[in-house]
Amino acid sequence: MIPGDFASKKVLITGGTSGIGAAIAKAFAREGASVVVTGLTETETFSFQQESGIHSVPLDVANGDAINALAGSLPSLDFLVNGAGMLLRQGREFEPEHFACVVDVNLTGMMRLCVACKPLLARNGGAIVNIASMLSFFGGGHAPAYSASKGGVVQLTKSLAIAWASERIRVNAVAPGWIATALTQPLRDDAARGQVILDRTPMKRWGTPEEIAGPVLFLCSDAAAFITGSVLAVDGGYAAM
Repeated sequence: MIPGDFASKKVLITGGTSGIGAAIAKAFAREGASVVVTGLTETETFSFQQESGIHSVPLDVANGDAINALAGSLPSLDFLVNGAGMLLRQGREFEPEHFACVVDVNLTGMMRLCVACKPLLARNGGAIVNIASMLSFFGGGHAPAYSASKGGVVQLTKSLAIAWASERIRVNAVAPGWIATALTQPLRDDAARGQVILDRTPMKRWGTPEEIAGPVLFLCSDAAAFITGSVLAVDGGYAAM
């Protein structure tokens, strides 16, 4: 990453009020970027803005009109980071209506953002980074919708990279391994299940949200100017096993 890459740059991060998204937002802000993050509710966006000083707005990525309105309100945009997502537990993803909801948020919502922001990104030769998952590569017997949607994220990333390269828009993805966030708290609280994950991870620990932020910034930087259509696993070696 080249110092000064992000001074005066404009960044939009969906799902940026907590966990990995929040760490990415704070990392961009520290590098001098102007950052807008979205969260699902007024409460979480207000709380994050008060804590971080980063501008935050509520957004449901399943709402196309709201996405278009947000994109239309931005005077310019250099980078889009698609981090909004959901997972349902207790077998609910096996119910077709819940399956469709998860895919709509995690995959179709990402496409909505990409399409809405494309004209702004094309003006500046911008970059998109999509947040994928280890379940982009491995099946998840407990989360078929989440796994299917994250597998789709990889193919969407590659497809848009091909389609938009001529417009100087680079599209890449980061696939986090097992990261210590609220989403993985139930696994970390279950000693037996958590140990299975650590046994499979060569680095023998959970990752941190901050360890995802660095690779995202790299993929947006001039140092990655010839990288598009790539999926970078940031997983402590999990996928190598």
